[in-house]
Amino acid sequence: MAKYESERVNTATPSPLVLIYDRNATRSSAILDLRLSGCVNYADCHGWQIAGLWVDRGDDALSATRPQFCALIEVMRVEAGRRATICLVHNWCRLAHDDALRLTLQQRVAQVRGCTATTFGNSDARAHAVLAGLSHGSA
Repeated sequence: MAKYESERVNTATPSPLVLIYDRNATRSSAILDLRLSGCVNYADCHGWQIAGLWVDRGDDALSATRPQFCALIEVMRVEAGRRATICLVHNWCRLAHDDALRLTLQQRVAQVRGCTATTFGNSDARAHAVLAGLSHGSA
């Protein structure tokens, strides 16, 4: 036990850092705004710190090349060594309607030591090792 308060080491785990992602192919942003607001509220309710919002728009929202998603990944890469990082989406379709593309995007998050979660309480955190490709060669 530390004699003095100043000798104590801060062992508190920082709250997760949340990076909110969405995509919007249409010109209207009313529904997008509702989804983003829902993500912000969800993160606030869990006491998570929000790093920001990343939204791919127009053609970028429909392609496999997602400039804003790539930017989000770079922030996660830097922050993941410091604390838990979560890519928060309204639902899985906000990553992609196509299951294969969605899985690829989730793998990119896992490879930078993050996880992906939805505002419906779903998370891929338990499948992290498989998504990140860390389970190769293990029994």
